[in-house]
Amino acid sequence: MSKSAAPKGLSFLGALAFAGPGLPMGAFAVALAVYLPNHYASRLGLPLAIVGAAFMGVRLIDIMFDPAIGLLMDRSRTPLGRYRLWMVAGAPIFAFAAYQLFMAQAGVSAAYLVGWLLAFYIGYSIILLSHISWASTLARDYHERSRIFGFIQVVSVAGATAVLLIPALMAKAGHGGGVEGMGWFLVAVTPLGVLMALARTREPPPLSAQAEHFTLKDYWEMIVRPDMRRIIVADFCLALGPGWMSASYLFYFRDVRGFTIEGASQLLLLYVAAGLIGAAVLSRVAVWLGKHRTLMLASTGYSLGLVVMTTLPKGSFALTAPFMFLMGFLATSFTLLDRAMVADVSDAVRLETGKQRIGVLYALITSVQKVAGALSIFVTFKILSLVGYDPKAGAINTPDAIHGLSLVYLIGPVVFVMLGGACYFGYKLDAKKHAQIRAELEARDALAPEPAVLETLSSAAGLPSTAIEPEPT
Repeated sequence: MSKSAAPKGLSFLGALAFAGPGLPMGAFAVALAVYLPNHYASRLGLPLAIVGAAFMGVRLIDIMFDPAIGLLMDRSRTPLGRYRLWMVAGAPIFAFAAYQLFMAQAGVSAAYLVGWLLAFYIGYSIILLSHISWASTLARDYHERSRIFGFIQVVSVAGATAVLLIPALMAKAGHGGGVEGMGWFLVAVTPLGVLMALARTREPPPLSAQAEHFTLKDYWEMIVRPDMRRIIVADFCLALGPGWMSASYLFYFRDVRGFTIEGASQLLLLYVAAGLIGAAVLSRVAVWLGKHRTLMLASTGYSLGLVVMTTLPKGSFALTAPFMFLMGFLATSFTLLDRAMVADVSDAVRLETGKQRIGVLYALITSVQKVAGALSIFVTFKILSLVGYDPKAGAINTPDAIHGLSLVYLIGPVVFVMLGGACYFGYKLDAKKHAQIRAELEARDALAPEPAVLETLSSAAGLPSTAIEPEPT
């Protein structure tokens, strides 16, 4: 059999170990989106508008890093592998920047926040891009990809759940410094998660015998593909909606819903923990229903849950908890299934052109998520500043400011999540079409010399191109 044949699926323990880098990635997502902006604005004394601008500015700078790192990853050839080396390089950058950000003291400057945020995001990008690109090479089957990305999502949710427990446990023990505890957690689990993946998982050889070279024009070709364009717009909306909610979450639950910070953190823990179940269940639902239809269903349920929750009695943990669970259960599919669908597109691209573009595609989708993350914090904090909301602990806000906070929390997430789901109406690259693509790829790869000889990305001459014209479903 050709070495280019699809690799054997990972065992349960193998997939779990490979998903190890999801521990710091999941913890990062919650700690950075929900707690760190709040901490710098309410505890360390930086103005809301400055904090929002810092997060947006750093994200926009960091976005330029993703295409470059995607290009370099796809061109890398080292004894350690194409993606493993990058993961090793990203871990110390990420861990050290986490230490600096989460251990900051009152009186820090905006320049300090910007500098260490930039280093933090660079480390994050390297680990994330190398991990998801590596994952796509381990599974070439439509459903096996859902399984592996499901494991990554479950471990990511476990990391997020663990980091959310830290403030509550420290408060119960009579210690402050919950944010500092989150920082120490990130420092500890980053090398652990990376070592789990490196120790148990080999990287399949690249499908091209030569190093790949391509330009920014190739990025544009991916962006204008109809299937990828849908995913990009949907992913932007499905990241912006929950990110918008996360940025104002602690403010809203404290000042509008009447919860203490500890109570709001417990509800958030339930939201995140529900993702452990949601990732497993929705991965199976996607096998039966299709990835894009599952995303449409999840986005609708998420938005309805958010609307209903705002009508519940203030301060009622028992009534709020089921809706937080439902929303967390459904939200886990947004990242999980979008990334699996990107891998499916990469197969269609390789069949059409003979070019391996997985690093480029994931760099694009990661950049989109960063833009959404930047805008969610900046826009939310800017609007709250304009309506006169004061986030500082003990501050007395006017009724108009509180009403503005309520509208900010509700309208943005509902609108963007519904738009994200709507992007998949008429999406054609389903399981049936992907199975056809994989069959043609494997037949072609089996006829090629070892390793499979594909056109390099800088070559002017191409393999015979098979245009992918999805059949109506």
